[in-house]
Parts: sequence; C-alpha cells; structure tokens
Amino acid sequence: MPFPEFDRSRLRLRPLAERVHDLDLSAVLELDDPLPPYNDPNLDIIAERIVAARQKGAAVILMMGAHVIRCGLSRFLIELMRQGYVTHFALNGAGAIHDFEFALIGATTESVARYIRTGEFGLWTETGLINKAVKEGLKEGLGFGEAVGKMIEEERFPYRDISLLAAGYRLQVPVTVHVGIGSDIIHEHPSCDGAALGESSYRDFLIFTQSVTNLEGGVFLNFGSAVTGPEVYLKALAMARNVASQQDKRIAHFTSVVGDLVPIDTGEARLQPEKSDYRYYFRPWKTILVRTVADGGESFYLRGDHRATLGNLAGKLLKG
Repeated sequence: MPFPEFDRSRLRLRPLAERVHDLDLSAVLELDDPLPPYNDPNLDIIAERIVAARQKGAAVILMMGAHVIRCGLSRFLIELMRQGYVTHFALNGAGAIHDFEFALIGATTESVARYIRTGEFGLWTETGLINKAVKEGLKEGLGFGEAVGKMIEEERFPYRDISLLAAGYRLQVPVTVHVGIGSDIIHEHPSCDGAALGESSYRDFLIFTQSVTNLEGGVFLNFGSAVTGPEVYLKALAMARNVASQQDKRIAHFTSVVGDLVPIDTGEARLQPEKSDYRYYFRPWKTILVRTVADGGESFYLRGDHRATLGNLAGKLLKG
C-alpha cells in the first residue's frame, strides 16, 4: 500500500517581484573589473596546462558549485567558453537556478532565514519555468542544461548576456546540470515532474561522461563543489576508463585542480589524508587531487575565494 504523499496543489506561490534578493547585477563582474590579488605560482602552471590541452584537442572540464555564479564570475566563464579554453561546464541544480534567475530578473538569492520562517522559501512562481523548460527539452532529446539554456536564449530573457546556460546553447558548448532530487527549490514547485527531472539530468550525466572520455592530456577543474562535483566525476571517470581499457587506451595523464576554502598546504595536497583527519571527508581532496590522478596525472589545490582563484586564473588565460 503506497504511503501518503504531500499534496502540492495546496501550496501558495508568490511572484519573484515580491522577493527580497541578496544579489543583483552589481554583483556580476565586468571583464575589466579589478580582482582580489592571488599570487599562487601554480596559477601559471595550470593556465599553461589548459592552453596545452586545448592545443592537442583534449578536454578542459570545469565543475562548479553555485557560489561561482553567485560571486559574479559569469562573464569570465562565458568568455572562457567563447575563446575555447573550457570545453565543458558542469553545475549543480542551484547553479542553474541562480543563472536562470539572473537572466530573468537581474537578481538572485533569497534569505533562507527570512523565508523559511513563513514557509515561503523557494516557492516562487517563475522558478516553475525551469521545470517547463526541462519537460519541453526532453521532447527534443535535450539534457537539463541545454533545455534551460534554450529557453533563456530563445525567449530572450532580459539579462541573457550573463547567462552561462544561454551561452552554452548559443555556442553549442555543453553546460550540464547534475541534480539531487529534493535539494533544489524547483523541486518544491507544483510543476516539478520527477521523471522529467531525472531523465534530463541523467542525459547530462552521460554527456558529461562523454566529455571525460577525452580527458587524457586534458584538465579537470572543480571549484566549490564539495560533494556533487567529485562524486559525478568519479563515476564518469570509471565509465570512461572502462571503455578505454577495452580499446587498449588510458585516461591517466591529465591535470586535476580543486579550488576551495579548506586549509590544505601545497606540500600535502597530493597525499591522501589519514582517516583521523577531519579533512579526509572533504571529497575533492582524496577523490580529485589524489586517487584519480595516481597513475600518471598531477594535481593542484588553490585555496581562496573564487573571485581570487578562478577569477585570476581566467584573467591569465583571457589576457593571452
């Protein structure tokens, strides 16, 4: 006998125009805006690896948490895409929502503390458009990211120029979205179709895995995704290596990069921490920096705010 389910038709939604936003367009950096100083010499090495990877036709994959969008780096990401430095971008569900909201209304990010008290957190009418985009995209065989990017671009959202998803659709560069059911505000919405959500994000996982098959000689970067990023990457790499081994090929000689705030010294970044060390449970370290590059790759850790780390890395590449 099925258990009782929550009736979403009872939910009361409000328009985004009535929401107080923590971020607006002033948070989105222009390409010539000053960046926080960051002088890690590894930045130059990583930039060189990215250039070398693209010269040989290898993949450069950038996996990101939502804060990379929130901290205002969208224009830098789009320019990295436009100039061909990054061949694949991957987001979690929250990253896609922030990108969508910025494109639609020029603002994003609500106060959890403010709206959870009244039961209004995440329950905004326009966010349901993402669910609509996903369902319509499935009819055309599109994954989550491409479907939402198509809506932003083709329906001419007012601020689509700062949308990474729209740029991916326009330039035909994959921007995949890797969701966890129940973890995003669009899952609260009465319009959410769990089957469509799962199928579209799984398509994106397979698109991501296909990009990983070209990672030999390439670069994988993970900024600000502590769980989704390393776990999706780990499974995709296992699948890609499984097929490569059947063809007497290897996916082993590539560069991995993690950008985050956890204190990890340069000298210890390539050594797996002991289980007694709380940082052992920081998945990007053991998964991205150690285990998956142990057979011929090399890894780098960049500690700091994304504007400083990823912003300055992008700046080095875009200045040529």
